[in-house]
Amino acid sequence: MSRFHSFVVFAEMRTGSNLLEANLNALPGVTSHGEVFNRYILGKKDRTELFGITMEERDRDPRPLLRKLREKTDGLPGFRFFHDHDLRILDDVLPDPGCAKIILTRNPLESYVSWKIAQATDQWKLTNPKRLKTTKVRFDVPEFVGLLREFQAFQLLLMQSLQTTGQTAFYLDYEDLGSLEVMNGLAAFLGVEGRLKQLDDTLKKQNPGPLEDKLENPEALAEAVAAIDVFNLGRTPSFEPRRAAGVPTALASDAGLLFFPIRSGPEAAIRDWFASLGPISEGFEQKSLRQWKRKHPGHRSFTVLRHPLLRAHAAFRRKILMGEAQDLRRILINGFRAELQPPGEPFASVEAERAAFLIFLNYCRLAVGGQTGARVDPSLASQTALVQGFATFQPLDYLLREDRLGEGLAMLADEMGVDAPSIPRSLEPAALLPIWDERLEAAAAEAYQRDYMGFGFTRWRK
Repeated sequence: MSRFHSFVVFAEMRTGSNLLEANLNALPGVTSHGEVFNRYILGKKDRTELFGITMEERDRDPRPLLRKLREKTDGLPGFRFFHDHDLRILDDVLPDPGCAKIILTRNPLESYVSWKIAQATDQWKLTNPKRLKTTKVRFDVPEFVGLLREFQAFQLLLMQSLQTTGQTAFYLDYEDLGSLEVMNGLAAFLGVEGRLKQLDDTLKKQNPGPLEDKLENPEALAEAVAAIDVFNLGRTPSFEPRRAAGVPTALASDAGLLFFPIRSGPEAAIRDWFASLGPISEGFEQKSLRQWKRKHPGHRSFTVLRHPLLRAHAAFRRKILMGEAQDLRRILINGFRAELQPPGEPFASVEAERAAFLIFLNYCRLAVGGQTGARVDPSLASQTALVQGFATFQPLDYLLREDRLGEGLAMLADEMGVDAPSIPRSLEPAALLPIWDERLEAAAAEAYQRDYMGFGFTRWRK
């Protein structure tokens, strides 16, 4: 009898998870239901209901679907799970030793190129080699590095959970999927009696051959490899996720100033101020930013801190009111019962906006505590975590405060020997003032305790 009541396949796109699932489903008594907790599909394309549960119901609370999947499936049930699926379900899956963990990985360079080709050809599966579509694609180094960081962070989360709960997983590489012996070893791990006599040959490998032959710019591979620190395997934090260094977001002025923006801060104002100093450089990788530093001896780096309540309201207006984050809007409506107007339309009353913003602040509190099951958008992350992320590349010279930004920028300009242009006054406080009350002050202080304590913030409205 199997020691497991269910299983989960942890993988990513273009790692061979469809082929693995096909072989699992070929085992008697084993059923894998696909990407059940993918935010955009329900196990498979065009399915709107599974075990009597709709996508909307699943989005509000994924746990009933997990229970039904386990109760209503004959034999050993399971599903596939990627880093960008609904992370809330991990609270039930990861600590449970009765849920078998299968971890499938692939060379990330190969996965990324395969993903780019699938995007370009719109061919995600291949069953008939005669219908193969192929093309050469452009390798986007910043995009690849960003995805790799997300994948690595998720793998670290899995590793730490297995370690702290005393569990082990069955690890597979993409190449292992071609081994009948390994697949039957997986069956033994799962504790099922059935064995495969042959591997499923329905799905065909889509893009064999050297990586260089699939790229328009094969020289980018060397740049990508140089930008990766493959040994950056530090422990994952207990609460708010560690942030990346944010190097691609940095702005550099020929005057020798380097600005690392904090999202939902006065980024636009600093960009305009930089533009008045002369040419701006951006879109860096770590290697190119080091080169810029060498070419600009005496440079100064800085960021600007904004009051947490004002910053949260700026994020709320852009992400929620203007509709920039549709997924987050849906989560607030379905999961937190927020009453929101269509994007771009004003609230019916000050009270309605205040109530929605209070719900948003509560979501921010859960998000920075790692309790929402979703990736923490940089606009919502604590400024403490973002500044710590900047420091993984290089500690900054200055942390300026928005309420004394004119003085701070004048001091920086003086250090660099340039005239300091004036900076326009922020319009953000005028948008927050009408809805402000004590509950918002308290909610912001609870959501961003690290910022209040670490940077000494007090009440916004004194």
